[in-house]
Amino acid sequence: MFRIIPSDQEFFVLFEKASQNIQDGAEILKDLLDRFEDVREKARGIEEVEHKGDTITHDIVKKLNTTFITPIEREDILALASSLDDVIDLIHAAATRITLYKITEPTPQAKELGFLILKSVRELNRGIAKMSKKMDGVYEHCVEVNSLENEADRVCRDAIADLFDREKDPITILKWKEIYETLETATDRCEDAANVLEGVALKNA
Repeated sequence: MFRIIPSDQEFFVLFEKASQNIQDGAEILKDLLDRFEDVREKARGIEEVEHKGDTITHDIVKKLNTTFITPIEREDILALASSLDDVIDLIHAAATRITLYKITEPTPQAKELGFLILKSVRELNRGIAKMSKKMDGVYEHCVEVNSLENEADRVCRDAIADLFDREKDPITILKWKEIYETLETATDRCEDAANVLEGVALKNA
């Protein structure tokens, strides 16, 4: 049945659950890169977080389909849910590639990208937590996510350039190039989510 008057807070609670779940995954990824031990176990932990994220996304879509009046525009709910899901998917993809390619040691650039992902996700989490408070303060977190994405893009470019300069094995080059690009794409998806969040804040200011 459709609800005539929705509980506005429910969508916000689900978004907060989704963003906190992503932060949990980003923290495991950073730990994996910083302390390169029990890598497969940590990658499995990220996979579990990714599965939990899928469930939360399903819950958001299910609620959207059974709610007549929504606290923010329906397309914004779908866009934010989708972009948040993409972030944890990319975090999972990075961890999967590290194990699949049998990486034996992380590079400093990979560690830096892992840290930038975590910082981006934390800013998203803080911004989403303010959605239920009349959008106060959301904008500043979106701006910071955009700044972090620019930094990650620079780190990725420099890492790939350095890889081609010093590495002679073409297979190693291919492996690390894909890992770097996957890590950087995670920050792109954070920026996508921040852009949706910023748009919501502007519409509801």
